[in-house]
Amino acid sequence: MVNQIHSRSISLHPDNARRLANLCGRLNEHLNQIEQSLAIKIQQRGNRFRLSGSEAAISDGGQLLESLYLSTDHGKQLSPDQVHLALRETLNKNDPIAETEAEDEGLIRTPRNSIKPRSKHQRQYVQSIQQNDINFGIGPAGTGKTYLAVACAVEALVQERVNRLLLVRPAVEAGEKLGFLPGDLAQKIDPYLRPLYDALYEMLGFERVARLIEKNVIEVAPLAYMRGRSLNNSFIILDESQNTTASQMKMFLTRIGFGSTAIITGDVTQIDLPKGTRSGLVQVSKILENIKGIGFTYFDSHDVVRHRLVQKIVEAYDKHDRQNISNLNQDSSSAHERDS
Repeated sequence: MVNQIHSRSISLHPDNARRLANLCGRLNEHLNQIEQSLAIKIQQRGNRFRLSGSEAAISDGGQLLESLYLSTDHGKQLSPDQVHLALRETLNKNDPIAETEAEDEGLIRTPRNSIKPRSKHQRQYVQSIQQNDINFGIGPAGTGKTYLAVACAVEALVQERVNRLLLVRPAVEAGEKLGFLPGDLAQKIDPYLRPLYDALYEMLGFERVARLIEKNVIEVAPLAYMRGRSLNNSFIILDESQNTTASQMKMFLTRIGFGSTAIITGDVTQIDLPKGTRSGLVQVSKILENIKGIGFTYFDSHDVVRHRLVQKIVEAYDKHDRQNISNLNQDSSSAHERDS
């Protein structure tokens, strides 16, 4: 059965040429982006837009245009990335969780901005962090695992639900030996921790982060520094945990003390451990997944909130990996038949 094509016209007010140009983008790139994502056709004349496509898609498209046009009211220039994020929210708005949530449900409040989860899995992730003492966020790059974890940690620190914030990463070499890098140990480790610093600066400001680090309220450290410690009343984030060994993962998890929350994030498709070394993240997801008080959230390409091409890259790699697994299984079956 062929889907019926519907049409709808909307007018955006006030009729402001500068805001309309901002909405449409350079050479209509924003409209083209919306057309491709929602599978609709948009025709524009002045402040009047005609949308053609499925009934649901043109309804989403009309609401999205009105929302984006409203955001141009303060003169802020729209970017393709902002349109992409708005599209992600539109495409995910019919999730069962989203339908039952209040408008500000899951909103994370930090001193500099408020952060809203943008997909079903991101909402589940934040909800899990609020309910469990230990949480795992597992999935591809760009899905907001680390950023949301840091946001939840900052919120807990500002609200004085914890006394300290610890951000931890394994310092695993990825193509360049640490010993060959310039500087002392702190300078060698610093590049590995940069994404965590960047998130902190955005939420708290550079000067406030520097003061809190100086007072040891915020500590950013390599995983090796966690051995022998017991961490009470703290919010602890272990980032890039796919690069922990099984013993390192066990060591980290057993550091967690009373009144603490721990978040462990990682991407099992980007393991930089030496060949033959099993990832602690791969192992722990099978050992601990049924323990009450420990939450697991699995992200996929639909949760990507970076450049719109990142989602396509993740999907392409997933397809390639599935094809390789299929080919290996076929080769194994053929070899077994020949041996028989």
